[in-house]
Amino acid sequence: MFTQKKLAVLLTAALASLPVFAEAENAEPVSIPSLTVTADPLGARTPDELITPVTVLSGDELNQQRAGTIGETLENVPGVTNSDFGPGVGRPVVRGLQGSRVQMLDDGMRTVDVSGEGGDHAIGLDPSRAEQIEVLRGPATLLYGGNAAGGVVNVKSDRFNPEFGDAPRVKGQMGYGYNGNDRQGNIGLELPVTDNFVLRTDYGLRRNHDFDIDGYQSIGQTEGDKDTLQNSNTSTDSFSLTGLYKNDWGFVGLGYSRWRTDYGIPGVFLGEEHEEQERIHADFDRYDLRSEINDPLPGFRTARIKLSHTKFYQTEWVSEFHDGLLEERDAATSFNNDETSARLELVHDPIGAWQGVIGAEMAYRDFGSAGEGHSHAHDDDDHDDHGGSAHTHGDPSFYVRDNTTKTLSMFVLEERPTDFGRLEFATRLDHVRLDPSDVGEFSIHFDDGAHVHQNEQLGNQVFNAFSVSGGTIIDLDASHHLRLSLSRSERAPSPEQLYAFGSHAASRTFEIGDPNLDKETYTNFEIGLDRHAGDFRFNTNVFYNHVQDYIFLESVDDGTGHVVEAEGSAVVFNRQANARFYGVEFGTAWDAIKGPIPLTLRVAGDYVRGELSGGDNLPRISPARLGVGFDTGYQDWTFSMDYRHVFKQSDSAALETDTDGYNLLSFNAAWSPDMLKGAEVFVQGRNLLNEDGRRHTSFLKDDSPIIGRTIMTGIRFDFGG
Repeated sequence: MFTQKKLAVLLTAALASLPVFAEAENAEPVSIPSLTVTADPLGARTPDELITPVTVLSGDELNQQRAGTIGETLENVPGVTNSDFGPGVGRPVVRGLQGSRVQMLDDGMRTVDVSGEGGDHAIGLDPSRAEQIEVLRGPATLLYGGNAAGGVVNVKSDRFNPEFGDAPRVKGQMGYGYNGNDRQGNIGLELPVTDNFVLRTDYGLRRNHDFDIDGYQSIGQTEGDKDTLQNSNTSTDSFSLTGLYKNDWGFVGLGYSRWRTDYGIPGVFLGEEHEEQERIHADFDRYDLRSEINDPLPGFRTARIKLSHTKFYQTEWVSEFHDGLLEERDAATSFNNDETSARLELVHDPIGAWQGVIGAEMAYRDFGSAGEGHSHAHDDDDHDDHGGSAHTHGDPSFYVRDNTTKTLSMFVLEERPTDFGRLEFATRLDHVRLDPSDVGEFSIHFDDGAHVHQNEQLGNQVFNAFSVSGGTIIDLDASHHLRLSLSRSERAPSPEQLYAFGSHAASRTFEIGDPNLDKETYTNFEIGLDRHAGDFRFNTNVFYNHVQDYIFLESVDDGTGHVVEAEGSAVVFNRQANARFYGVEFGTAWDAIKGPIPLTLRVAGDYVRGELSGGDNLPRISPARLGVGFDTGYQDWTFSMDYRHVFKQSDSAALETDTDGYNLLSFNAAWSPDMLKGAEVFVQGRNLLNEDGRRHTSFLKDDSPIIGRTIMTGIRFDFGG
């Protein structure tokens, strides 16, 4: 009943936003910045022209939402929420799907990190560098393969932009937040060497101490440090250097980028008896080549070539204390992830009424992980009161066994105009080969006599994933579009879902993969309606996504309602069953007042339901949200305020607790007088009500609330060019 009430509230708000179509006759177009979606292979279409639901953040809107992590930056986008592991980790959750099902792109090429291997792993992206962030909601496997089964997030910088002026340009921003002594900044330099060659470089950083929160850190905690999120301090640096040459034939750019981060996993520290704290250090060095060639071959108008090579390394450190004194600090788990990838897109000349792109993609990934101290069995004294413990035997000194992954892909996307709008069809084939390494003998034994082991030798595995989609945009009138799409896409299981067998210290889980997992198959139907002209605008999407053989983490019940543990970590299995996701998302804007003090009112919300075909709830599904806000300004000032209610999530999975709802109040203010000549001073307020909110999407929700009230102030600047 409670779920039905939440859905009714959101549907009522969405339907109330729909205007009478007769109003479109007199609707006056509004001035909307011309933004192209660079993650779209055709390369020259705006979000309004795409069948796939797309949100593009850029300019002032991006500056207002920009935060320390990509998940926090995007959490106000309908259909997208944040799954954090403290302020150092923020990963987007798109329509209930997260991890390796949401493809993260850095200037159009996949990021290389281990964020898909654990909820505590940060995404190797610096939001402070972004000039534009594109979010494609719903399956985008036709464009970017199985890792885009939930959606795509493309973070676009200006590094490979062929447009530049004839004078040096300096731009960036610096900000300070009093909560956690949070210091963030990015500065970039564009130096035209000739009319055809430009050098670009940028440097970004973030430093903060432990953040303030409202009350105790853990649910049920009654003693210890209050109003502080312990072990939440972070330190992040990013750097890039890019050279780009352009001419009449097109352009070519070569770049190097580096990223380093060190952050704590929040946990209560009392300074009594035996305690642990975890920290994660991650870094990568990356090389990129981007090129676009005009008229490369007869019958083709554009060729885009994208290459990248990344060396990624991550270590999870565990510090052991006794009565508050440090006794030992060890590297509990380490990851190496080296990847080389290439992508070719060929946009062909029109064939009759059809225009489109054919493409090919390849990737080679060499992954390794190692652990210390995870293979020793518990003594009997370590058993809990319910007998819900297990023993590990052998030497599984890793979290996921070493493996290599080779992926070869081909795709085709075609569209044609019609009398009523436009049609689009796409297809893709992915050939995925996984080669796991051999390991020593190991197994895990449960108190009831059951045991699980993974073979020392596993053969090579090959998955052929085929995807196809079709859709249309119908021009109802000059102001309204109706979008319909149907897709069937396949996704190969990830290496961690197949080969995991070990303790993951930071997430406090003992994860067990299944080498016999099959492909996931997504059948997604979507209908959308938007109004893109006039004083009143809206965008509403309703979707239904059926997943055959969906892979999810399932906890083990010891028979008393408690989770079975091994080595102090909750045992979770990678299971497979049919599932379904469905929901609604919408956003509206009404220019209520025009003139010297304009006023635009906004309403937005979303709801997603994730459940197994038998009716059981899936874990960590985003709760419903509903928000209102307004934008205004006067002369050199702009101001906006937003209120959002996050509903209680009571559709919890087995062994998962409900999560209470909470309210978020925020504002953005900026002052950009002529005397600053390209600069503006900004002030931002977040969680002004100082709520003790818990994110249901996070593994760590019971031990890590959202950070408390904070005010950040700073300056943005853009000089020269």
